[in-house]
Amino acid sequence: MQAIEVSNLHKEFRVQKNREGLKGAFQDLFKREYNRVVAVDHISFQIPQGEICGYIGENGAGKSTTIKMLTGILIPTSGELRVNGYVPYREREKFVRGIGVVFGQRSQLWWDIGVIESFRLLRKVYRVPEQEFKRRLDELVERLQLADILNRPVRKLSLGQRMRCELAAALIHNPSVVFLDEPTIGLDILVKTEIREFLKEMNRTYGTTILLTTHDLQDIEALCSRVIMLDDGKIIYDGSLDSLKRRWGNGREVVLQFSGGVSLERLKFLTQGLDVVWSRENDLTFKVWIPHGPASVSQILEKVVHEDIRDIKILETNTDEIVRQIYQTGSAEERLNGVEELRKRQETEAAAKEPVLQGANRT
Repeated sequence: MQAIEVSNLHKEFRVQKNREGLKGAFQDLFKREYNRVVAVDHISFQIPQGEICGYIGENGAGKSTTIKMLTGILIPTSGELRVNGYVPYREREKFVRGIGVVFGQRSQLWWDIGVIESFRLLRKVYRVPEQEFKRRLDELVERLQLADILNRPVRKLSLGQRMRCELAAALIHNPSVVFLDEPTIGLDILVKTEIREFLKEMNRTYGTTILLTTHDLQDIEALCSRVIMLDDGKIIYDGSLDSLKRRWGNGREVVLQFSGGVSLERLKFLTQGLDVVWSRENDLTFKVWIPHGPASVSQILEKVVHEDIRDIKILETNTDEIVRQIYQTGSAEERLNGVEELRKRQETEAAAKEPVLQGANRT
């Protein structure tokens, strides 16, 4: 069953144009002019129950607008969407009982009262039975380590403490779908790690569906099996993180340092039939570029392991770099073409170096 269904979803806003000068301001009083701004441009996707999906994009790409439509805060201009079988903006009272929402820059806790009092108020809002509330609260307090701060006013909490409380508040009624909008923004590494581990455990235990928007791609790598990439209101990639790396990464470069007695020709001979490109750094150090494909690092090492390897270093383009370059090129397909061009260039450069190196070996 699909937890979230989005079909041809579109949202646009009318933004008033402000004319310059006193005359322009006077004209605006009587006849206003508007620009049409498209925030989400006819997107479609489905998220099955129990999946953790990353929803990423640059500022202004349409991420938060999508989340607000999925949570019923905004009404779409056109298109269809369902969450847990409900249309969010039409069946709001029934719908909100099955979702939890955390906005990293907005709080759902009352600022001047103790955290536990906020939880009790939310219990009444969501109509959670007292026994179920106590059981759920005990579990969340233990997992998120909230025991020492339950009676503190929210305004006296650190950012990390407040975000742990925000997560507990969003989950106090045990929702089946959770929307997280920048939940780790501004947090230190330790708190981020704790929150990631908690979310993974919650997903494993309860099968909670999570849609996560973030600028921290380490959150995506730690949590998500799938990523949807948005640019200018349109989806430019929807698939697994592994596929993203495999299709649009530059591949891996392995630096091998030998004790001696090896040549570029020998290494090429040993790895013939594998789709790799060798180059020579110095008498003892060689690089092999391995595109994402049939060849793997283990296969390369298996072929050359008898050549007395002293040291190995594996270099791989990380997810941040891949995503940054996709946005710079404007589309994922352009990025894929760029990877192919890089591969051809590396092969050409390696071939150009080969005659020089052969001459150096003969001398």
